Amino acid sequence: MSDQSRQDASASSSPAVVDDYLGEFHVYEPHKAGLPPLRDYFKELWRRREFAIEMSRAQVRAQNSDTVFGVLWNVLNPLLLGAVYFVLIAILSGGFKQKDQFAHIMAGLFAFYFVSGCMAGGASSVTSAGKIIMNTAFPRMLVVLSAVYIAFRKFLPTIPVYVAVALFTKVGIPWTAVFAIPMFFLIMLFGTGMALLLATSQVYFRDTSSFLPYVTRIWLYTSPVLWYPEQVREALRVLEIFNPLFSLLGGWGDLLVKGELIPWTTWVVAALWSVGTLIVGAIVFMSRERDFAVRL
Repeated sequence: MSDQSRQDASASSSPAVVDDYLGEFHVYEPHKAGLPPLRDYFKELWRRREFAIEMSRAQVRAQNSDTVFGVLWNVLNPLLLGAVYFVLIAILSGGFKQKDQFAHIMAGLFAFYFVSGCMAGGASSVTSAGKIIMNTAFPRMLVVLSAVYIAFRKFLPTIPVYVAVALFTKVGIPWTAVFAIPMFFLIMLFGTGMALLLATSQVYFRDTSSFLPYVTRIWLYTSPVLWYPEQVREALRVLEIFNPLFSLLGGWGDLLVKGELIPWTTWVVAALWSVGTLIVGAIVFMSRERDFAVRL
């Protein structure tokens, strides 16, 4: 067969071969430093949502977090820590000042552990998925959302545990707990934003995950988890302004434990911190994600 006939045969069979093996495909084109086309990006992000869910399930199985003992440890860890803090506060303050103190600590710890789980999982999500990022074309935000989904799955078993604690301590579940649902949604938005920021930071500064446990521990002590928002002295009012978790966890505790409607200003501050952190985190992440494969 001559060279010309081989080329003709190849040209006639190529399209069929391409159609058979590729089918529907998506082409990622490089863009300049900055944001990708947002409409196409989020469209592809939604189309690949099952990929993120399956990735999170695989990671949960790898961590044995879907086993009975794995779920039990995810609940016992903050529960035992809450008991230690409760006894310590009782010793330092000379007794139990409020009957709902233990329920307040547990509600705050469960929510705080969700945020810290988003931060820790998000920080290591991109670097731990280096091989798949370098060999597969997909929106990199999926790996961070997968880490947030894992933190949410670990949070779910704590809900019945808190209900048991509230009933045992005779605090009960007030009707204002209904409004704790949108407050937790704001907490989730904030945790997602922090996960995106820390995921980007970890790519460029590999010590981010090493310093993170110390940062979260200090953040726990300066947030209204072990104490009530109204206990903040005038000299420490700076916490109310510069600590995002002050309004988020403070409102969460008042709605879930005290049964008090929180002021509209608390809702506004919590929403601004949550939405603002999410927007900033998404912009920083998307503007740098095309550089991840080179950095990894």
